[in-house]
Amino acid sequence: MNLLKRSISIVIPNYNGKDLLESNIPHVYNALKTSGITDFEIIITDDASKDQSVDFLKSNYPDIILIENKVNRGFSGNTNCGIFRANKDLVLILNSDVILTDCYFEHLLPYFDSPGTFGVMGQITSPDSKIIQDGAKYPTSAFGRIRPGTNYLIKGQSSHLSLFLLGANALVDRKKLLEVGGFDEIFNPYNSEDVDLSIRAWRLGYKCYYDHRAICKHPISSTLKKEPNRKVKMISNRNVMILHYIHLSKPEFVYYFVSLIFRVFFRILMFDILYLKSFSMFLASLHECSNSKVRFEALQQQKSAKISLHQVNKLLLQEIGQLPVRKF
Repeated sequence: MNLLKRSISIVIPNYNGKDLLESNIPHVYNALKTSGITDFEIIITDDASKDQSVDFLKSNYPDIILIENKVNRGFSGNTNCGIFRANKDLVLILNSDVILTDCYFEHLLPYFDSPGTFGVMGQITSPDSKIIQDGAKYPTSAFGRIRPGTNYLIKGQSSHLSLFLLGANALVDRKKLLEVGGFDEIFNPYNSEDVDLSIRAWRLGYKCYYDHRAICKHPISSTLKKEPNRKVKMISNRNVMILHYIHLSKPEFVYYFVSLIFRVFFRILMFDILYLKSFSMFLASLHECSNSKVRFEALQQQKSAKISLHQVNKLLLQEIGQLPVRKF
């Protein structure tokens, strides 16, 4: 198949982002055109916005598929509406505040010539392109701890394996995305859902990539800056705990949970009410966490792919080897 003949569904979750859509949708069309992609659809899922997003889209982009949620479903739930509606070969999950550059897809499409590719993302820079915000994600996890936030680049190399794909600009094989079930909505309203999705893909035997030549631009924190900082931090802490529950082996989770209890006692002494609320929310979600873990392990058994997170990290580190790596 001619790679440029692959079709793409672009899924853009939106919440009160009328100004962002007005500014950035033209860049989406231009990136498709300059990449030679003619078979595409753009799906915007609106998460019960209170601004004029829906009216703007209906008036200016009648060709865009618009899904209107009557209640706020959070990032995972809202984005899943678009994922399950998509019907093209590939799905680009794109934040409304991300600006695609010309020919964005040119270097990403060839990755899908390999049947083992789950997805690929490009680099994210500041609007003036002077600062690289996100590169490939380095496997810095240790026994009983998942630390996914470190970026890395390899000098003189454009293609990298990545522990996870950002939910801001992930181009993914649609069939594989549906196979893993899209985003796990236990992570609603936001944070860590993209880490979980990619780890599930790795643990099923697929690979995630980063390509330095595909560039998009992103104003720092423009998506969540409208949310109270305390709320963002509280949910982020809870979701990190959920991520550990789902993906650590039983011995690792016992180690993690014991260390978590010690951290909770320390936070009590420090009167860190925010962290204690995160822990309480995590405990309240344990039944849902267990269901998520059981569902994924059943999928692994069905696929005969009993790959642990430890094995994923080992594979990534072996591939990186002694190459000249810059972490940031």
